[in-house]
Amino acid sequence: MTVCFEQSTPDSQVVENKNLCNTDELVLDGGFMVPVAPVPGGGGFDAPEINAFGHTFRDYDVESIRNKQVEEFYRMNHINQTYDFVKKMREEYKKLDKLEMSIWECCELLNEVVDDSDPDLDEPQIEHLLQTAEAIRKDHPDEDWLHLTALIHDLGKVLLLPRFGELPQWAVVGDTHPLGCAFDESIVHHKYFKENPDINNPAYQTKNGIYEEGCGLENVMISWGHDDYMYLVAKENGTTLPQAGLFIIRYHSFYPLHRSGAYKHLMNKEDVENMKWLQIFNKYDLYSKSKVRVDVEKVKPYYLSLIKKYFPEKLRW
Repeated sequence: MTVCFEQSTPDSQVVENKNLCNTDELVLDGGFMVPVAPVPGGGGFDAPEINAFGHTFRDYDVESIRNKQVEEFYRMNHINQTYDFVKKMREEYKKLDKLEMSIWECCELLNEVVDDSDPDLDEPQIEHLLQTAEAIRKDHPDEDWLHLTALIHDLGKVLLLPRFGELPQWAVVGDTHPLGCAFDESIVHHKYFKENPDINNPAYQTKNGIYEEGCGLENVMISWGHDDYMYLVAKENGTTLPQAGLFIIRYHSFYPLHRSGAYKHLMNKEDVENMKWLQIFNKYDLYSKSKVRVDVEKVKPYYLSLIKKYFPEKLRW
């Protein structure tokens, strides 16, 4: 079955998108389109050239109202994410005393969340989760743990909601980075770190900072957000997901590392192995963002079976 769809672009920037209608495309259970023919070097997933706003992905420099909002987000993020703040957040949220609910109930809560840090999408997060999971499911049908990891990787964004503390966006979403060492220049909107209080601590201003080379990311304080929170929820509730799945959940927003290669000197051998899976995942996490809708009810039974396999019925959050 072949389906073609239209994607609008701003009048001021009409971009040719060769992915809009292709007779080689097929439809998954949820309606997410993936080409039949494999893309060289990229599995079966054909990454689109433009995002939902008609711009290239992760373009933080293009002039737009959306990107002005994103820049203001990163200004607040870089000023307020300090070593002491992250330590405090980890201690508070590791208690997992907010409420009890299932993974799928948490997925449904994300209908209330829009990520202000994302220059590529302004849809409710449940759409992105299913788009990512379905695209990976097509290319890696035997890795069911990876399908589930894709579904749950952003569930920590419920921190934005009142029952979870209603944290500000800068404390929940956006790219993550280490604290306790120098801020690498590859970090988006790096200029705003000059107002971060940690800049006044000499111990934090070197390449290694307070860490030893090869210490492992597990021992590095990463800026607080939905990644670390969902990692804590999964780990403390006894998930049976493999370590690679937990690594993806915890570091999928660590773009300075997996996009720019910064902070590799802090990784250990286990991190290096897990990074291979994160790099596979990242392509789908980034480029599956689109206006194509997924039929939630059609795919729900499959993902419920995976949740039952890898998680308890109810989790503490």
